[in-house]
Amino acid sequence: MGDQPVRIAGVPLEHRLYHFRLAYSGFEHAHVVLGGESFVALAEGLQNALWALGGAPREHRSDSLSAAFCNLDKDAAEDQTRRYEALCADYAMTPSRNNPGVAHENGSIEGPHGHLKKAVEDALALRGSNDFDDLPAYRRFIDEIVGRRNVRNGPRIDSEREVLQPLPARRTTDYEDVKITVTSSSGFTLRKVFYTVPSQLIGHRLCGHLFDDRLELFLGGSHLLTLPRGRAQPSGTNGHVINYRHIIHSLKRKPMALMNLVYRDQLFPRIAYARTFDALVAAYPPRIACRTMVELLALAHERSCEAELADQLEADLEAGVLPDIKLLRAQFRPESQAVPTIVVTLAPLSAYDELATGDAA
Repeated sequence: MGDQPVRIAGVPLEHRLYHFRLAYSGFEHAHVVLGGESFVALAEGLQNALWALGGAPREHRSDSLSAAFCNLDKDAAEDQTRRYEALCADYAMTPSRNNPGVAHENGSIEGPHGHLKKAVEDALALRGSNDFDDLPAYRRFIDEIVGRRNVRNGPRIDSEREVLQPLPARRTTDYEDVKITVTSSSGFTLRKVFYTVPSQLIGHRLCGHLFDDRLELFLGGSHLLTLPRGRAQPSGTNGHVINYRHIIHSLKRKPMALMNLVYRDQLFPRIAYARTFDALVAAYPPRIACRTMVELLALAHERSCEAELADQLEADLEAGVLPDIKLLRAQFRPESQAVPTIVVTLAPLSAYDELATGDAA
C-alpha cells in the first residue's frame, strides 16, 4: 500500500493489506499488516477472514511465500512451513501454493487486488483526508470498504457458505512465543528493537506473545501489559519502542543522561516536548536544559496532564517564552479537596464484659 499515503496521527503508515478472497462467491477480507510478509501476519489475517466468513474452504492457496522466508535460515524456514501446514490442518484445509512465474494461477486474486486498492484510493478521495486518529480507525475504514463490496455478492456468498467446512472450537495460535529478560535499563531488546517496561520488572523473566502489530507480556500466567510492536530501521539500525513513564524515575536521578540517549527522539510523547527541549538546549547550558526537560516529563507523568501540558508548551513556544517549571507546577497542581470528617463510635467496654460473661455461661 505504498502508493496510498495514509497517516496515523500525522505519521505516515508503512503497511500492507493481507487480502483473502473466495474464487467462486467473491467474498473478501482485508487485514492491515504493519510488517512484511510473515507467518504471524498470514495466520492472523487468514483466521480473521475465516471467522468473519463463518466457515473454511477445503483448500487454501497462497503465493510462494518467498518473502516470508527469505531472511530465515534452513531450520527456521522449515519450522515456519510446519506451522503453516499445522494452521491449515486445524481448519481441515489443504495448503497449496502458486508456482512462481505462472501468472494465470493468480487470476482469482491479482485482479481483485487491484480493484481493492482502487476502491481504497477512491474512498480516501471522497473522505477528503488520508489522516486517521489511530490505527483502529483506519482498520474500521478498510473493513467498511470490504463490507460494501461483500454486500454486492451477498447471494453468492450465502450459497457458498452452505458448502464450507465448520470452524474449529477456537482460533489457533497467531503469534510467536518469545522469552524476555528485563535488564537494569528497564527494558529489553527483541528482534533488533529496544522496548521499555516499568522499572518494577527489572530482573524478571517474562513470556511474550509477538503479534504483527503488538507484543503482549506475561509474568507467569498473568497478563502485564501490551506494547506496540516495533521494527528495525531499513538501514539495519535498532528500532525503539519507548514510554517515558517507564524510565522517568531513573532520569530524575540522572537528568544529564537525557542528552546522550540514543532513543531520545522516541522518548518525547508529543512534538511539543521535542520542540521545547530544542529551545531549552539553545537557551541554557546542557545541565539546566536536561534538568528542566526531565522535570517537565515528570510533571506530565505525575499529574496525568500530558496533553494539557503539551498545549501549554506549544503556546509558550509560539509566544517565544521558555517554560517556567514553578508556574507550570502551580498551574497543574491537583485541585484542593476538603478532608472528610469521619466519626467513629466506639462500643462501651461493658459490652465486652457481657460477652465474656455469656461465654463463661
